[in-house]
Amino acid sequence: MSENKGIMLAKSVQKHAGRAKEKILQNLGKVDRTADEIFDDHLNNFNRQQMSANRLQKEFNNYIRCVRAAQTASKSLMDAVCEIYEPQWSGYEALQAQTGASDSLWADFAHKLGDQVLIPLNTYTGQFPEMKKKVEKRNRKLIDYDGQRHSFQNLQANANKRKDDVKLTKGREQLEEARRTYEILNTELHDELPALYDSRILFLVTNLQTLFATEQVFHNETSKIYSELEAIVDKLATESQRGSNTLRKQTSNAIKTSSPVQSPVNKLNNASINSTNYQNQITTNGGSSLANSHANTADLPAGVLYRVKATYGYVKEDVDELSFEIGDTIRVIEYDDPEDQFFLTNLQEEGWLMGQKEGTSEKGLFPANFTRPI
Repeated sequence: MSENKGIMLAKSVQKHAGRAKEKILQNLGKVDRTADEIFDDHLNNFNRQQMSANRLQKEFNNYIRCVRAAQTASKSLMDAVCEIYEPQWSGYEALQAQTGASDSLWADFAHKLGDQVLIPLNTYTGQFPEMKKKVEKRNRKLIDYDGQRHSFQNLQANANKRKDDVKLTKGREQLEEARRTYEILNTELHDELPALYDSRILFLVTNLQTLFATEQVFHNETSKIYSELEAIVDKLATESQRGSNTLRKQTSNAIKTSSPVQSPVNKLNNASINSTNYQNQITTNGGSSLANSHANTADLPAGVLYRVKATYGYVKEDVDELSFEIGDTIRVIEYDDPEDQFFLTNLQEEGWLMGQKEGTSEKGLFPANFTRPI
């Protein structure tokens, strides 16, 4: 067994040495080489195709790593937004839903890029190493063929003098074997290299269409989510400008805690406050007193302190509030129970009044800075 391995090793070393010698002689121009310009063109195309595909694969792998990093960063950011956005603020539940949808969208985006774009790209680029090995084998067999051709030419020149037919016959057989081995590989590559090169168009069309379509869906859906998030925050900003939503809720909760049985409206509807004292205490938009607001208090029905006109529309958020539209006239009404003065004062300090929409029986609390005295 070891003897056979030694013989095989010796032959291999001899073959490598013969190829090295042949390449040196060809490079020095001492011997000719078999030329195949068509194959050379195919090989140049193959090398460019492989280089482009490898770069695309490298850059896309880097892109997916960045997408996954952005996915993690986006989730962390949205978690922070959900944490800082207080539960009592307007749109809290909607914001939670949209940030959850954003996380799902990122996960789906990263999965599709890996599954539908990267895997086919890896399969495509996986063809090149095997094809390159076949090209290298063909080149080795070409050197072997050229070497056998030159050896046979030398043998023919010497055999004519020595009349050595046995060596000529053996040399011819070795040359024919080398030629056949080379031509089989060369013929196969003449078919396979152009076919692989032509396949680049269909692959790129399919792969890039998938990539761009996936990107489009992701960015369109992401845009919708951020539009919803922007609308949620815009609504909070509007409510904050019209009157502190958070403070109103806290004041309302404080009143209800002080009197668990009766709501603020029920208590205040049973109140009795002197009209003059009420007018001195109540504040309107920007903190101006009623006296400074130039409200007309003449010829008002009993229990009506003054009248205001709505400069903004308001939709009630609690059952004890009053809804109205721009231009509606509202009567600011007094309360009958002096014991409820404390609760009334708290509401007034937060910019909330008790009113009745003129021409209707609708009563309720409303934000003073949505109106102006008339």
